[in-house]
Amino acid sequence: MFYPYGGGIAKVISESLPGVEATAEVTAASVDNLKFIKQGTSDLAFTMADTAQDALLGKEGFAGIGAVPIRTLAVLYSSYVHLVTLNDSGITRVLDLKGRTISTGAAGSGTTVLAHRILQAAGLDPRKDIRAQSLGVAQSVDALKDGKIDAFFWNAGLPTASILDLVNTRGIRAHFIPTDALVPRLLESFGADLYYPAVIPQGTYNTNPDVSVVAVANLLVVSESMSETLAYDITRLLFEKQHELAAIHPQARDLAIETALKGSPIPFHPGAIRYYRERRVWRD
Repeated sequence: MFYPYGGGIAKVISESLPGVEATAEVTAASVDNLKFIKQGTSDLAFTMADTAQDALLGKEGFAGIGAVPIRTLAVLYSSYVHLVTLNDSGITRVLDLKGRTISTGAAGSGTTVLAHRILQAAGLDPRKDIRAQSLGVAQSVDALKDGKIDAFFWNAGLPTASILDLVNTRGIRAHFIPTDALVPRLLESFGADLYYPAVIPQGTYNTNPDVSVVAVANLLVVSESMSETLAYDITRLLFEKQHELAAIHPQARDLAIETALKGSPIPFHPGAIRYYRERRVWRD
């Protein structure tokens, strides 16, 4: 989701802002993206809100490099926790993962961060109670098909192409595990506004019925050192060019001025604030 959506944003920036060129780069996801902001090798980053909060505080995966001085431009869309297994695995709840081989997401991804938190909320120790593998979603799907893992975590918007491939594979009956019951424990541990329950509708992956899961906001962030003018222009383009972005990736349809300010634990950049004030949605 990050790469095609990011490519769309890079395209409209390059075409719309004189003297500014943007390119999208493939990374391992949220953790690495924010480390690149810290290093100054990236200027914009997609990130899950919980990983961004860790970065701002310089803890968990960022303890070794210190706090990352990031600011939010917009809340883009929700990431849904996909916990996927096979119908005959005997896994019906998170606690059933004990003793199983589980992919918790690629190293450097926000998926791994949240997978570990969900396991802990269910009373499991990710280091002792499961046999963890660090696979991206495409590799996780292949491993599940081949019987090399019992389940995998994946956090993303809807739908994810690799999971569509899984559910449409002949002879494969995928099963999605609900995780929403763990939201209260996650909120107790990590903050009252960071996680929320959401539903993967049954038609998304031909699942029946709807699947209630943990969700977290996805943010577009920049370094606090970005100029106010550039941050303002990029924020403005997100909304002025939304139809173009949605034509590149449908997840851009979820961007809305009413929700762009909801779900970020990170302060907004002054340039973004200027834009939202002009739109009369910013509240001090």
